[in-house]
Amino acid sequence: MSAIELTPKRIVSELDKYIVGQAEAKRAVAIALRNRWRRQNVRPDLRDEIAPKNIIMIGPTGVGKTEIARRLAKLDNSPFLKIEASKFTEVGYVGRDVDSMIRDLMEIAVSMVKQEEMGNVRAKAKEMAEDRVLDLLLPMKRAEIRSPEGGEAAMGESDTGTSDTREKLRQMLREGRLDARVVNLEVTEKAGGPMIEVFSSSGVEDLGLNIKEMFGNLFPQKKKRRRVRIPEALAILEEEEVQRLVDMDKVVRLAHTRVEQSGIIFLDEIDKIVGSNTSHGPDVSREGVQRDLLPIVEGSTVNTKYGMVKTDHILFIAAGAFSTTKPSDLIPELQGRFPIRVELDSLTKEDFIRILTEPSNALVKQYIEMLATEGVRVEFTGDAVAEIAEVATLVNERTENIGARRLYTIMETMLEDISFDAPDMAGRDVVIDAAYVREKLEDIVEDEDLSRYIL
Repeated sequence: MSAIELTPKRIVSELDKYIVGQAEAKRAVAIALRNRWRRQNVRPDLRDEIAPKNIIMIGPTGVGKTEIARRLAKLDNSPFLKIEASKFTEVGYVGRDVDSMIRDLMEIAVSMVKQEEMGNVRAKAKEMAEDRVLDLLLPMKRAEIRSPEGGEAAMGESDTGTSDTREKLRQMLREGRLDARVVNLEVTEKAGGPMIEVFSSSGVEDLGLNIKEMFGNLFPQKKKRRRVRIPEALAILEEEEVQRLVDMDKVVRLAHTRVEQSGIIFLDEIDKIVGSNTSHGPDVSREGVQRDLLPIVEGSTVNTKYGMVKTDHILFIAAGAFSTTKPSDLIPELQGRFPIRVELDSLTKEDFIRILTEPSNALVKQYIEMLATEGVRVEFTGDAVAEIAEVATLVNERTENIGARRLYTIMETMLEDISFDAPDMAGRDVVIDAAYVREKLEDIVEDEDLSRYIL
């Protein structure tokens, strides 16, 4: 889907296919995504002055915060990174520094663009792989190209015969008539190199990659001869040709632009780096993480193995339950960098019913399709879905509210017997109604201590 087609209404409509409710949050992210397209189309002297409108999503776990951000990135084909803010530590402490998320996002973008470029050259690589396999096969056929008198054919006749033979072989290769043949193939092995750990302020994970590449270039690539069948040889050679045809300079250049102009970082658990009012213990470090995060969100330049990356126009979507804290507990400078705040609603029984049946990837549809692979036809009645939703609501109220994730444990527990016996039930029809749901879950739900462990 092109960017111009992604109007806010269209974005919300696409998100509705996978996420139930949360209309306010969907509207906020839809406007934020559309504003990117608008920024790209304003006059150049104003384009760089328009900053992204970062968002904080506030709501309990399991209500769709992460899913909204992930689906949004897929719609726009944007580089997307989900990371927990609690993983970061203040500079000077052992742990990950906030710059590492930009390096991770750049790696994701490079991988994404490389896959796209590999798709573009795949057809050409397949032809080149065919030619290389034919080069391996043809010498075995040349012995057959002889004159009627038993001597070698004339040069012109030999060339013509070889060309005809090559085309016949190509046709046979494409029809699969040579699949049983075995060829000797020279395969390149990646050089191993020594294992070295180096600690640096630029981040251990980033430096480790550079060290690996450096030693990979020092040690020569090893060649290994393998005897493989034709289909496997074609697959191996096709991958080699794809890697050879992809222009990595172009990949890095496109990835760099994509990160700077359309990257999305989802900062989960941002409430975990909000300290309490005490001034001792880890709270000081939490505020330090906020201070380190500030320049990244505000707009700075981060050094990566692919060059310097500007964060000025990366969209940050933060999320947290904020059950014991509130967004105003963030340091004032960081609060100002997240101008849009959206509160997501807790899920009700009606929401659970819709989640079980409406989305394209609804849980009920998933279990029906999975059990169909065993030849078992499963049908969920309307009252069964309502009963599952009722149980999920009740358990969330009695224990911790984990939102829609509760449905996973309930469905798995309820269908455990059928899932176990499914290979022996091929051809059978199974109807799951409210009575079946109550039979499987009633004892567990009534025993609050038991439900805490199982559901």
